[in-house]
Amino acid sequence: MREAELNELIRAIRPADGEAMKAAEARQTSLAKPPHSLGKLEEISIRLAGVTGRVINGLENCRVLVFAADNGVVAEGVAITPQYVTLQQAVNMTKHRTGMSAIASYFGDGIRVFDVGINAGTVGGGVVDRKIARGTDDIMLGPAMSRENCVRAIGIGMEAVKEAALHGVSAVGIGEMGIGNTTTSAAVLAALTGLPAHEVTGYGSGLPSGGLAHKIEVIERALAVNAPDSGDPIDVISKVGGFDIAAMTGAFLGAALYRIPAVADGFISVVAALAAVRLCPAVKDHLFLSHASKERGCAAVYAELGLSPMLSLDMRLGEGSGCPLAFQIMRAACAAMSSMATFDEAAIDDGYLEELRKSGF
Repeated sequence: MREAELNELIRAIRPADGEAMKAAEARQTSLAKPPHSLGKLEEISIRLAGVTGRVINGLENCRVLVFAADNGVVAEGVAITPQYVTLQQAVNMTKHRTGMSAIASYFGDGIRVFDVGINAGTVGGGVVDRKIARGTDDIMLGPAMSRENCVRAIGIGMEAVKEAALHGVSAVGIGEMGIGNTTTSAAVLAALTGLPAHEVTGYGSGLPSGGLAHKIEVIERALAVNAPDSGDPIDVISKVGGFDIAAMTGAFLGAALYRIPAVADGFISVVAALAAVRLCPAVKDHLFLSHASKERGCAAVYAELGLSPMLSLDMRLGEGSGCPLAFQIMRAACAAMSSMATFDEAAIDDGYLEELRKSGF
């Protein structure tokens, strides 16, 4: 994909369907229950209507899209996990043997794993080959990738959602696999927001004593060396991000383009979601956040997006592990919207609620 084509696709993205949301809100008011008694389930059902244009929705066919890539910054000692784990876990996902894939398989959700930059030859094992290069360059020494390769990775993410749409997928979750990607994500977040590195950098999968301070220093050096433009998310990702983050950004853009609800997982995923929203603000209307990650920096993303996660489970695995859990919550919202009786159908006079409704309760 060339950047001109990407810009044309971004211009085609539209915000939520306001009329469908009004109709969904009216149906929620008509259901036989006290006002707002289903809490966030009501909000989810209304937002889903804005994405699909339909008041009644079902999420029978959900898919987690995982983008796997290695990061050259691991040469700086920012992760305790060996780099070969990226390759092994990408393959294990296709066998339903990782945390995310085991949960997704249990609930009957699909999984599609894409190699966009694993530091190995052809991976095989059910992993889709979209390799751009065998990992990125070390961001402490220079740009992670060329701008052209960043756009190419974004295009891969958009194509992954297009494929899902053609297969009748009703919601996608966006996950990742890549050792060192909490470092690149923190660098991207710092560059996009202007927040200091120490406010957005966490421990990731674990660091030895003194490791966090070193990780922050690496990010600060990478930002100084590369001077990414905060107003240009593609420049930011190409200089201090990774192929995985770029492809995930594209997946969020693709979900908005093809009007499919997109669930963001943990830190890496929400940073990519933020990059997508910076490229096209209408993407926000199609985003759903799965769980409140324990990784430092997430709160800043939630605040800028103006969205709150569905769950708080002290999770920090990544992979897209929160997505199949969120799908279940979203299915519950759809079930209530489609199957509950209205006051008329339940033969209940709802006049007793009039004062409550007037008070805005």
